[in-house]
Amino acid sequence: MFNRFLGSVLKTCVSIALLGTAATTYAAKKPHINPQTLTVIGYHEVTNDAKSALIPFYAVSSKNFETQVKWLQKNGFHFISVTQLLKAHEGKLILPEKPVLLTVDDGYESFYTNIYPYVKENKIPVVLAIVGAWVNTPADQQVQFGDDKIDRDKILTWSQIKEMSDSGYVEIASHSYDLHKGIVGNPQKNSEPAATTRLYNPKTKKYEGDGDYNKRIYDDLKKNNELIKSKGIPSPRVMVWPYGRYNLETVRIAKHLGMPITISLDDGPVYLRKSLGALNRILVEHDMTLDNLSQEIENREKNLGDNARPQKIMHVDLDYIYDKDEKQEERNLGNLLDRIQKMNITTVYLQAFSDPDANGSADMVYFPNRYIPVRQDLFNRVAWQIASRTQVQRVYAWMPLLAWELPKKNPVSKNLVVTQQPKNSDHLNMGYIRLSPFSAPARRVIEGIYQDLGKSATFDGIIFHDDVTLSDYEDASPEALQAYAKAGFSTDLATLRNDDKSLQKWTAFKTDYLDNFALQLAAEVRQYQPALLTARNMYAQVVLNPYAETWYSQSLQKSLNRYDFTAIMAMPYMEQAKDKTQFYADIVKRLKQYPNGLSKAVVELQAVDWRKNSTPIPSVELADTIKSLYQQGVMHVGYYPDDPIKGLPDTTIMRKVFDSKVSRIQP
Repeated sequence: MFNRFLGSVLKTCVSIALLGTAATTYAAKKPHINPQTLTVIGYHEVTNDAKSALIPFYAVSSKNFETQVKWLQKNGFHFISVTQLLKAHEGKLILPEKPVLLTVDDGYESFYTNIYPYVKENKIPVVLAIVGAWVNTPADQQVQFGDDKIDRDKILTWSQIKEMSDSGYVEIASHSYDLHKGIVGNPQKNSEPAATTRLYNPKTKKYEGDGDYNKRIYDDLKKNNELIKSKGIPSPRVMVWPYGRYNLETVRIAKHLGMPITISLDDGPVYLRKSLGALNRILVEHDMTLDNLSQEIENREKNLGDNARPQKIMHVDLDYIYDKDEKQEERNLGNLLDRIQKMNITTVYLQAFSDPDANGSADMVYFPNRYIPVRQDLFNRVAWQIASRTQVQRVYAWMPLLAWELPKKNPVSKNLVVTQQPKNSDHLNMGYIRLSPFSAPARRVIEGIYQDLGKSATFDGIIFHDDVTLSDYEDASPEALQAYAKAGFSTDLATLRNDDKSLQKWTAFKTDYLDNFALQLAAEVRQYQPALLTARNMYAQVVLNPYAETWYSQSLQKSLNRYDFTAIMAMPYMEQAKDKTQFYADIVKRLKQYPNGLSKAVVELQAVDWRKNSTPIPSVELADTIKSLYQQGVMHVGYYPDDPIKGLPDTTIMRKVFDSKVSRIQP
């Protein structure tokens, strides 16, 4: 169970599954990298007996370990120490070109047997991260290894650790005292990473508060540091996060305790002059070849992440899963997980809100919060099950920006977007309740909702709903008019609309205002989910008709530049397009006008025809459309909604077309 738990957490952090034959030769291409960026490489276990490996997926043979080290040296990489890294960060030392920080996690006895002799002989500095509770286990007892128990002799002893530390080549880092495990993270009793999960108490039915959470993390890290010091070993200067999971509060705590360097498993390059608070790292897997290693180093240097990896997206309504009958709800969830696996989906957009009265605005959510009723504490459970039980690499929380229908007792519920539109006009009317982004109290409430989401679950991204929009008749609320006046605009919306130059400037102002607010909310969530990605829904008309930007306060170019992904609602039945094929072709043509158009845009298809009582779109038609989009160069495709109850669309048909596009990074 421990191995499965570790793997499920790590797979969402590792950028690609590195498959291939064992590394036995130096004949791999040289990675093209900036010589001043830092490469951090992590190992778990180096063993010559794969059958007895504690975590086989991350167990590397001694031969492969030595081959990889020699290959790095041959290709101009230089292994550096923690002291060198700290001095370089302070501007007191110039590091050699292509520096590498070598790390090994967990503190297995195999480090002493298979790694230490080699690094000592070859004078290679290495960081060894130990779990205090494991090392401190008495010799006559077994070590609590996640959900399992292992023999004590599988873990290093204090005398071995002291000897290696004294050698000058092994820097002892903290891997926590007892956070390398799962704790109860929700009412359904899922076991989730202890360092970032708010502990759920089934008896009180309450989550750990901020103060208790911070104290638990602080006490654990402090205990480990003091334990290490008590053994005559220097207090750690490096914190390696268990499972790569951390947040900005844990980073602050680590720094306060004398660990300015912390190491994660995030993607991307590491720049020496930036913060050392969360260094990205390559995690070596059991069958990583030299070509794999070279490509991974280069991918990170070029910051090739999700945009270069085809996204195969299922957009999920949590309303389909929710049921008052717990057993039926579990069956619904099981059906969803099966469908995700059968289709080989890589990314899920998961609804975190609910609109039971179907008026277009969220009046309930699926996570605990301070502002709006909770339909059920379900988002955490479903997001975790998807991440830990399927091959999905990214789970996004699907959230409204403005469309919140707060309880009427909350005075902020009245701070709404005002539409100033003649009754006889047939112009676009959004027609649903939205809080005004220009109202400071409304913004604070929305910020609070997002903060509560961020600390309530583990997820990888936010996708903002299609309500990141204001029409050319909005917003006419008093707060909005004040903002227009302050920015130098007329407060008469008709005057703004009747002058094309003023209209364009006003539209740009509103577009930027909405995007700034959305990205501010993402920044709030990053306090708890530091590697958070951003996506937003966009109306197809904005892509097809540039003048439609004024109707929606949305800009394709700005969205491509500011969000990680722009999910275009390419839904011809909803748009009543006369020619579906041409509709899709026109969208692709527009995307190709931008250098990042195809890498940062998701073409999201409709799986039902809402204009015909939600009649399902035939699965063959969906698959044929995806095939055509792939042929036209589209990288990222999704569909909405998935129906796990009726089993639509057909998993076999969808799997075949999704598998026609490789899921690896496309350099």
